[in-house]
Amino acid sequence: MAESTSPPPRRGVIALLAEDCTSCMLCVRECPTWCISLDSHTEEVAQEGSRRPTKVAVLDDFRIDYGLCMYCGICIEVCPFDALEWRPEYDYPAENRAALVYDRESLTAWRESK
Repeated sequence: MAESTSPPPRRGVIALLAEDCTSCMLCVRECPTWCISLDSHTEEVAQEGSRRPTKVAVLDDFRIDYGLCMYCGICIEVCPFDALEWRPEYDYPAENRAALVYDRESLTAWRESK
């Protein structure tokens, strides 16, 4: 009898590519459980040939509370810049509820583990 192997998990954690995030807040607004928080500030960027500087949002902090997340993937679907994606990691234990909140560095590390 042939051994049955299960496919690798498709939905594990949500990873962030911070360089692609424009702080548009679509993921935060569309999340049904409000498990995503995002902090940013604006900076003026002067481009050569333009008459005045452009204001650009710069990402300061991005957090996902996996204690609230229902893994629906809406945040990934609405991101127009592909800054969020599913990663296959599924074993991220926590000692307490506060440890289920992952910050920008943790979410970026999952993305870099391709």
